[in-house]
Amino acid sequence: MELDKIDRAILTLLQTNAHLTIQEIGQQISLSKTPVHERIKRLEREGVIARYVTVLDKRKIGNPLAVFCQITLDKQTADNFAGFDRAVLDLPEVLSCHLVSGTFDYLIHVIVPDMDAYNQFYRERLSVISGIVHISSFFVMAEVKNTTAVPI
Repeated sequence: MELDKIDRAILTLLQTNAHLTIQEIGQQISLSKTPVHERIKRLEREGVIARYVTVLDKRKIGNPLAVFCQITLDKQTADNFAGFDRAVLDLPEVLSCHLVSGTFDYLIHVIVPDMDAYNQFYRERLSVISGIVHISSFFVMAEVKNTTAVPI
């Protein structure tokens, strides 16, 4: 699907504030409500807009510790990858998981309340996943940038 200038403007506004009304969007891009509504529906239907979410402040909900983990599997086979993928989907502490190229297989982003909680997560939930041979953990000291906005 090709995005025109108006689609891009709508998407930019929605990425900044998904609570904007159709009328507010229309006012900001000088378009009436009906075409704005039709464009948003088309963008949703075609999967450009995947979903609407609320971004929470992890500190205010009690999960201030962020950890990135490099995961290495013992064998790089389809079965091992599939097994790890299934297991990580059941870990609510994992915000994102990426199969990557390089010297390890996966990069995961974990949030937990504190170091004790991470230690428990590491020992009881993460390290017991079949096929893992090595885990390196990196603790976030300061968050410089964190956005959900995709360049358009």
